Amino acid sequence: MATSANAEALNESPIPEAIAPKQNKQTIDPYNVTGEIGADGIAKAIDYSKLVEEFGTKKIDQALLERFERVTGKKPHRFLRRGIVFSHRDFELILDRYERGEPFFLYTGRGPSSDSVHIGHTIPFEFTKWLQETFSCPLVIMMTDDEKYLFSEKRTIEEVQGYCRSNAMDIVAVGFDPEKTFIFSDFEFVGGAFYRNIVRMSKMITLNQARNIFGFNESTNIGRIHFGAIQGATSFASSFPHIFGTDEDKTNLIPALIPCAIDQDPYFRMTRDVASRMYTSKGQHVAKPSLIHSRFLDALQGPGTKMSASVDESAIFMMDTPNQIKNKINKYAFSGGKVSQEEHRALGGDTSVDVSFQYLRFFLEDDVELEKIRVSYEAGELLTGELKAICIRELQTYVAGFQERRAKVDEETVSLFMSTRPLKWTGNPRAPIVVPQIEGAADGAGGEAKQGDGKLTKNQLKKLEKLKQIEAKKAQKAKEKEAQAPPTVA
Repeated sequence: MATSANAEALNESPIPEAIAPKQNKQTIDPYNVTGEIGADGIAKAIDYSKLVEEFGTKKIDQALLERFERVTGKKPHRFLRRGIVFSHRDFELILDRYERGEPFFLYTGRGPSSDSVHIGHTIPFEFTKWLQETFSCPLVIMMTDDEKYLFSEKRTIEEVQGYCRSNAMDIVAVGFDPEKTFIFSDFEFVGGAFYRNIVRMSKMITLNQARNIFGFNESTNIGRIHFGAIQGATSFASSFPHIFGTDEDKTNLIPALIPCAIDQDPYFRMTRDVASRMYTSKGQHVAKPSLIHSRFLDALQGPGTKMSASVDESAIFMMDTPNQIKNKINKYAFSGGKVSQEEHRALGGDTSVDVSFQYLRFFLEDDVELEKIRVSYEAGELLTGELKAICIRELQTYVAGFQERRAKVDEETVSLFMSTRPLKWTGNPRAPIVVPQIEGAADGAGGEAKQGDGKLTKNQLKKLEKLKQIEAKKAQKAKEKEAQAPPTVA
C-alpha cells in the first residue's frame, strides 16, 4: 500500500501506510495483519477507528442500522449490533436499490490455502448467508486458487485445486441457498465475459498504481501484479452472463455488495477507481462495488494477531474435536484476568483483550447473556476459568453444528453449486424486483464445453429440491426460535 502522499493513485480515498511492516505501527493489508508493536514488544489490539480514517471508509453508525431495519424489516445481525461489521463504502446505496426493487448481488470469496477452514474463515460466510437471506439476492463466491498459487513459493497448482474443492464443501456447509448461489474456481471459470472485464481492468491499472497500492517491487512476479484485475472483475455483474444476461449496457449498471474483512479493501478501492473511469456503450458509468467490512477474529494468542490456517495453535478449526477445542482454549486463549484469584476478585478482568470473551462476542447470539458475562467478569465475580468454560461450550456447539452439516455435503452437491446455471431470486417483497432477462445463458462465462449447457441433471434437480426443503425447515425453526426469544438489548 502507498502512503497518503500517493493518494492520487486512487482518486477515491487516501491510501494507508506502506506495506512493509514497521515496528511501531499496525499493518493491515491483504498480506499482513499485525497490531501496533508497543515498547514492550507486544502487539496491541488493532485500532479499527484509525483504519476507518486511513482507508477513507465510513463507520457504520446507529442511524445506518436504524435505516437498515426500516428498509428490510429485519433486526441487524449481531455482527452489526456489536460493531464486528463496522465500516462500509456506499452501503446506503444498496439500501436505496433494495427499496426501489433494483437488482444487486453479493460477492465474497475464499483463498483455498489449507484443507480445513477455521472459525475465523466462517465469519464472513455466516454474515454473507444472513445478507443473502435478508435481501433475497444472488451470490457469487470466488475461490481464488490462482491467487494462492501465485502468492506461494511452495504450493503447486494441483495442491490448491485440491484445497479448492474441499473448501467449497466447507462453504456449502454454512447453509447457502443453492438457487441463489454460484461458487466458482478461478482456474476453471475465468474466460469469456469474465476475461473481457479482467482485460478492461488491466488496461486501466498502471504498474506504478499496483506498486503503490500493494507494495510490489521489481522482484514481484507479474502474476501477482495482475491478480488485482481478476479479483476486481468479479465485482461486475457483466462477468456473469448466465446469471444477469448478456446485455452489458444493463448488467454493468448492477452493483455488487462485498462483505469482506477490512484487509481486502485495497483491492476494491482500486476497483472502484477503475469503475469510475469505465462506461457502458450508452455513456453511463459502470456501477462501483459497495463494501461492508468486518473486524478480524483474534488468534488464540490475543489482540493484534490473526488466526492462521498454517499455525494449528492459533486457531479453532472446523474439524477440531470437542476435546481439541477445550484444550486449545484452556492452554492458548489469551486471558484478560489478573495474576491471582484474589487480585481478580478485587480488580476484575479486562474483556477488551480476553480472547474467550471476544469469541463470545462473535458467536454468542444472546445480547443479554453476553452483557451479563461482561459485567460479571469485569467486576471480578466471574473467574477466567469459568469464562473459558462458557466459551468452550459455545464453540463446541458451533463447530458440532457445522460438522453435522458438512457430513451431508457430497461431491454432487458441490458440483451443483459450481455448475454454470441461471440463479433465481426475489429481492424486496415490498417492491417489484427488476430482474434482467437471461439470454444465451448456456454460454456461461467461459463458453467452454466443460462449463456445461446450463441445464441441471435429474439428480441435481432432486438434490436442489432436497436442499430447498432442508433450508425451509431450518428457516422455520429459526423463525419459531426468534419468536420465542426474550427481548434483547442492542
